[in-house]
Amino acid sequence: MATLEDKKPRHKAKIREENQQLILRAAEAVFAEAGFKGATTAAIAERAGLPKANVHFYFSTKRELYQEVLSDILEEWFEAAGSFDAGRSPAEALTVYIRTKMEMSRQRPLGSRVWANEVLHGATMTSEEVWDRMRPWFEDCVLHINRWISEGKMDPVEPQFLMYMIWATTQHYADFASQIEILNGGEALSDDQFEAAINQTTGIILKGLGIQER
Repeated sequence: MATLEDKKPRHKAKIREENQQLILRAAEAVFAEAGFKGATTAAIAERAGLPKANVHFYFSTKRELYQEVLSDILEEWFEAAGSFDAGRSPAEALTVYIRTKMEMSRQRPLGSRVWANEVLHGATMTSEEVWDRMRPWFEDCVLHINRWISEGKMDPVEPQFLMYMIWATTQHYADFASQIEILNGGEALSDDQFEAAINQTTGIILKGLGIQER
């Protein structure tokens, strides 16, 4: 039976994790709105509803916090490509990947905007550790696509260009959400509209690759 003393470390660990996640989400919003240079730890603390000292307790510098936000965003994107690793057909794998990326753009648009702003400014603040993780992940995606091509399951394409096209299309719904809303009569896309966008995007890409939809 757990004692009171046993519970204390777990309780503290839970509080620490909750505070870190609260700060990361607040930082994501502030970095998306103001960029790295315009963001301040004071603004992040205010958004999180925590004292500024708490932010510096968990993240010693704004740069460290920014890089943690970038790493967290990419981790979620890496997981989305897990469909490539499950022995699925290209139709199923790409359908799942495109849907997942589209839904991420809708559910976590600020993260996509932070990454887009970072890349637009030359990715100078991205740690080499992030790129060291992204390169092999990207190379693995390319290997899967080349395997499908060699097996005659899809038309020959340059895999890296296919990945860039999927990113550009799916992340458009996050990075340019305001433009979409303006052109949609001042309203965000409804659930039905967004589902239609997912299906159309998937259908066009699969058709362009000579793949029958599953």
